[in-house]
Order: sequence, then C-alpha cells, then structure tokens
Amino acid sequence: MTSALISPEHLQQRLSDGETLKLLDGTFYLPNEGKDARALFEAEHIAGAQFFDIDEISTPSNLPHTAPTPEIFAMSVGAMGISADDTVVVYDQKNMFSAPRVWLTFRMFGQERVLVLDGGLPAWKAAGMATANTARKPERVQYDVRQDMRGVFLANSSDVQAALEQGQTVADARPTGRFTGADKEPRAGMRSGHMPGATSVPLSSLIAENGQFLSGSQLEAAFARIDSTGPIITTCGSGVTASGLALGLHELGLSSRVYDGSWSEWGQESSGFPVIQGDD
Repeated sequence: MTSALISPEHLQQRLSDGETLKLLDGTFYLPNEGKDARALFEAEHIAGAQFFDIDEISTPSNLPHTAPTPEIFAMSVGAMGISADDTVVVYDQKNMFSAPRVWLTFRMFGQERVLVLDGGLPAWKAAGMATANTARKPERVQYDVRQDMRGVFLANSSDVQAALEQGQTVADARPTGRFTGADKEPRAGMRSGHMPGATSVPLSSLIAENGQFLSGSQLEAAFARIDSTGPIITTCGSGVTASGLALGLHELGLSSRVYDGSWSEWGQESSGFPVIQGDD
C-alpha cells in the first residue's frame, strides 16, 4: 500500500509548487481535557486550512461522533469546497491523535487521495513552517460519494463479539491504565477495563518522541503482540485513536476495521457486554 503520511517538508514543497491541496485540521480533544479545538484552530492553523469537526460531521446517535452517512458527509465536505477529485491533507493540533479518524472517514466514502501530516501541527511548527490565524470561507461544491464502504472500514459490536469468540485480533488503542482499569474512563457512565480477549496496543506506542509515526521495524515491533495474519479490528474510547492504529497497520500494508462504537458502547454500565480488569 502507498503511504498515507506526508512530512511537513514535503507538504510545504507541494504547496510552494502551487499544487492545490485541501488542508483540514481534524483535532478532537477528550472531554476531560477541557480544550476547544475549533477555537484553537481559529487562533493558529496552517494557512488555507479548514476545521473538520468530528462531532458535527457525524450521524446523530447516543454514541459520540458516529461515522456520518454518505449524505451527511457529502453535504459537510461539499460546504468546505472539497470534491472527490481533490487531494486532502489532514493534520492534528496534537500530533497523530485524531487526524487519522478524518483520514479514515474520507477513505470510507471512496476518497482516493487523502494524506495525514506526520506529526501534525507540532511537527509543522518544529520544522519552522509558518501558521495563520485567519480562516478562509470557500465556495460550496458538489461532492459525489463514489462508494459507501463503511462496512469495509468499520465494525459493529456484533463483529467484535464474533471476532473475540473466534480468537481473532481486537487491538485496543487506549492508554494502558484505561485498558487494565487502573485509570478511570474520561466519559461518565463507563466501566473500567477491557474486552476479554482484546490486546493492548496503545496509540502512543506507535508514536516517536518527535510526535511522528514510527516506521519500518519499529512500527512492526509496536504491533508484535497481535496476530496480523488474520482479520484485525481496532478499538479505543470512541473510534478516534483506533483509527490511528488503522493508519499504522495501513503503513505496514495491513487492513483492519475500526469498531465505531468502541468503549463508549461496549463499556457502558448498562450494555451487558463482558468487561475484565488487569493485564490481558
């Protein structure tokens, strides 16, 4: 598979060469972080970027930021002046936390050219690149969804149950403390712990000290605990960092599905799904 990552230097070069790229800030902060991603975007962003709100561009649900329908996606993205023929580059105000979720969302609707800025805004700034604080308002265009591949890229609770029963890989991207149950969940009403049979692969284990993705043998080592020869489902708190695992697997030439409901569905006190604590 072709890499979905683009370095700050390569992005700057393509922009300097006059290439038309649609830049998106796909930042999402957890409820307990107390930060306003949109306000921070307006204060500082890569020139020409727009804000992709994961919460708003979603299907109304009792779960957070459920994947949008084709109609919701097309209306929202078209309003940003983005067409299915464009090259989209998504970045994050953190490093690689939530931008992969936006990458996955475009892919599930057939967008062929969508990249993630490796290391996000911090890496862009560390490379000496400029930022702006004035957002542009684009003209709406018609966005035509080429394919609805939500079933290819997403899994539901029944898929996860079947995978666990069959001993297939379910990789959990949450931090170790949340996986073991030592740390509380950031959302109210959630039990602590993990699915019986799931494997802990914290998203942070895929990220180097400079905030960029590991590559080659180091990335392979991060996934050493999972069986990559069969189907893979990734999960997390609400389907965001699980997309980061999906991106990491993509970089290794592997396919996976993201459990869209993730712990926000499975871990509910009233869900009835089994939960265990401790190491796997």
